[in-house]
Parts: sequence; structure tokens; C-alpha cells
Amino acid sequence: MSLEAIAVAPTTGTKPAGLVVVLHGWGANAKDLASLVPLLNLNKYQFLFPNAPFPHPYTSVGRMWYDLSSQEYQGIHESRQILKDWLLSLEASTGVPLSRTILSGFSQGAAMTLDVGLGLPLAGLIALSGYMHPLSQSLDEVPPVLIVHGKQDTVVPLKAAQYARDNLIALGVAVQYQEFDMGHEIRPEVLPLIQKFVRERSEE
Repeated sequence: MSLEAIAVAPTTGTKPAGLVVVLHGWGANAKDLASLVPLLNLNKYQFLFPNAPFPHPYTSVGRMWYDLSSQEYQGIHESRQILKDWLLSLEASTGVPLSRTILSGFSQGAAMTLDVGLGLPLAGLIALSGYMHPLSQSLDEVPPVLIVHGKQDTVVPLKAAQYARDNLIALGVAVQYQEFDMGHEIRPEVLPLIQKFVRERSEE
């Protein structure tokens, strides 16, 4: 099973300098974060916004990576494998290797970013307003991670981001961590951090 995705090509008309994959949160869909592209001013990059594999139980247009309404996180194993296989297939379709691919996500998408991305030789990982699953694998090639969270987040508590930060640092991961005075959202002041992280880690 592959993932349906919205693709946004570089506006420069040239080969992509890198690839940025963005995973939406629980109950959203691929369109949710696509509006960020013009604001990031990463014109040389290709963006991909995949839809999560499962329909959301409470909204007809929403998708989910797994069911947050069950303690078993039903669907997580399938999503993990689907996302990994899809990411490994992208070089063939985009021409961009994993070493110049940034995997990012918001909320549940951030959790999936850390879950799958920590086991792949990616250029970097970005976790926005997210949390970390218990590690399901040993880590060999570990990309650097940017974690951004809101101090007033009432959906995913700030302590979840601090827990992810502390655990990743303990594992030897290079972590850039930033808190903002915001809730469960992506404010304009977050965008320069994302832009800088992407450029520093994926341009040749």
C-alpha cells in the first residue's frame, strides 16, 4: 500500500535542492499544512504532503496514522510499515536521496516522524507540537532533530516535548529544541526555524 500525497514542485524550475515530507495530525489531511509552503520561502525544494492511511472515525474528511481513541494505538504497526516503505520509494520518483530528505510532522504526524524517521538515513527530522512513542527499534543512523512546542499547548502537553528532547539527547541524537508562547499550532515565528534547519541539513 502506498500513500496518496499532494506534491508541490520547486518554483525555480530546476531539480529539487532537497525534499521536505510533511505529515499531518490526527483528524486532519494532506491539505492541512500545504498552505505553509509559500510562507517558508524554500523555493528550491520539493514538498510532499501525504494522507495518512486510515479514515478518521469522527470526521469524513480527516485521516489518521492510528486510532488515538484506543489505548492500543490501533493501526500504528501498519502505518509504520507503510510510511517507511513509501519513504524508501521516494528517491525513484523524485530523484532526491534520503540524505537530502527532511521528514517533518505536526502532532500525531510528529510522533510518526520520530517513530519512523529515527531509523532511516534522512537529512533531518522536524517534530512540531508532537510527542514520542516508546522506541520500537535500535538506532543506527540517527538524523538530527528539531523539536518545536507551545508552552500553552493543551492538546499535547509541553512535558511530552521535553520528554522527547531528553530521551533523544540521552541516545546521542543532535537535538535543537525551542518553546514558544503558543498553543497547539504553528505560529509565524516558528517558520524561520524550520527554514534554517531544512537549508542547513539538506543543501549540497
